[in-house]
Amino acid sequence: MALSGLGSTAQGGHEETFLYRSVRIAAVVALYWFISITMVFLNNYLLDNKELEAPLFITFFQCMVSVGLCCLMQLLSTFCPWLIDFPAVSFDLKTSREVLPLSVVFTCMITFNNLCLKHVGVAFYTVGRSLTTVFNVLFTYIILKQTTSLRSVLCCGVILGGFWLGVDQEGVAGSLSWIGVFFGVLASACVSLNAIYTKKVMPAVDGNIWKLSYYNNINACVLFLPLMLVFGEFSHLVSFNRLTDLRFWGVMTVGGVFGFAIGYVTGLQIKFTSPLSHNVSGTAKACAQTVIAVVYYASSKSMLWWTSNMMVLGGSSAYTWVRSLEMKDTPRKEPQDSDKEKLLPGEKESAGV
Repeated sequence: MALSGLGSTAQGGHEETFLYRSVRIAAVVALYWFISITMVFLNNYLLDNKELEAPLFITFFQCMVSVGLCCLMQLLSTFCPWLIDFPAVSFDLKTSREVLPLSVVFTCMITFNNLCLKHVGVAFYTVGRSLTTVFNVLFTYIILKQTTSLRSVLCCGVILGGFWLGVDQEGVAGSLSWIGVFFGVLASACVSLNAIYTKKVMPAVDGNIWKLSYYNNINACVLFLPLMLVFGEFSHLVSFNRLTDLRFWGVMTVGGVFGFAIGYVTGLQIKFTSPLSHNVSGTAKACAQTVIAVVYYASSKSMLWWTSNMMVLGGSSAYTWVRSLEMKDTPRKEPQDSDKEKLLPGEKESAGV
């Protein structure tokens, strides 16, 4: 999906000025920060609802919203092609089966991600979900049989150290949830696996990420139904006294819209900056998100607790920088803008969200 007019030149074909480029980049980064941070707090609000213990249903509903938005975007693209570019998608059972392995990983990823957020809260969320980079290195070696440089491994060591220090400090503060940490580790592993499986199934959807999102979310909706039955969430829904509350459904829908939008604004930020700048922005956003959560919830955190966050964010930033230097040393084909935008809509970021 793309909005028209976002080319490399300003209106009238004149070359962009430095001020125009700067304002545009600042606007894109600000939009990414706003949608990403808001999405995390919205999900935390929904998952922290004591009246409705149904995290799978909440995630299921968000996937339904993503499917609906894909159909809406396709419709708008038909009537307003000059404004919105979205591929024509019609459901095909064969394609759905080919995407199914990714959908299983995707379903686990968003489920564990939301369960982690439910049990650890926003303040500890960055640390609790910080091991994606470590799993990337691990799975690259196990699955792809590719070795990683010593500098990258050292960066992972810093992240691991920050993770364990953060867990220790949460325990000291008396707010540690081991089940939340467990779900965070599983979510980090699934985010890494999701990236691997995304590349594998891309040919099945002609390399189009929005078409992949359509099939992925439809498959996820189907996969969630038996899970909701097994965990008894339908009985919780029947007894929920706010099923007719329009405000509740409004917040649920907004959460789904933001989950869908994060994929687009992530691709937009990469397009107008660079993958490296996007990772730096995501790290800075995670830091701001943690500070906002601590202030909003009036929490008191120790210096070692903050040190753990800085170790996680610093190790993640250093890994990004090291990998960018290594990629510069390796001759490769320059990626096109369409390649840079191939990010899964609704996918929760490893360190940014």
